[in-house]
Amino acid sequence: MKSLTPTRILAVLLAAAVMVSCKTKPKDEYAGIDGDYVSGVPLPDRQDGASFLGGNVSKGQFATVQFGFDRYDVSSSEMPKVEAVAQAMRQSRNDLIIAGFTDDRGTEEYNRGLGERRALAVREALISKGISGGRIQTVSFGEEMPVDSGGGEAAWAANRRAEFGVIR
Repeated sequence: MKSLTPTRILAVLLAAAVMVSCKTKPKDEYAGIDGDYVSGVPLPDRQDGASFLGGNVSKGQFATVQFGFDRYDVSSSEMPKVEAVAQAMRQSRNDLIIAGFTDDRGTEEYNRGLGERRALAVREALISKGISGGRIQTVSFGEEMPVDSGGGEAAWAANRRAEFGVIR
């Protein structure tokens, strides 16, 4: 039996570190980068000039979908808002941008990811209502652009949301 030299120990540790770093992450952590891997429906290409903050996007037509703390599932109490958007999209040719937002607790990176998961959850709910995924884009602003800049639970709850922008 060969003895374990420092070089062999280092090689084994290096190989173990490489194997651990190659561990795959759950697919929903990558949603929105190259497509929505949760449902397999690819995200559409961004329309030239279509920005949630741009002049060619009309906001405020639909009620905001609210979320619980650290949650991104669309609750049953919020589904009528999604249904109203789906109904309007069935009668329109316009596409939609869904923007996800969070409160200011958590890191900027975490909140940006949570905002994206919220936007994608609303997108999935619309797809389940028969709206083509190719008509729906998502964006996350995380903790940026709060609707209530105060502190406390009321402000935090108001900021945990997804908003709709209709592309004109």
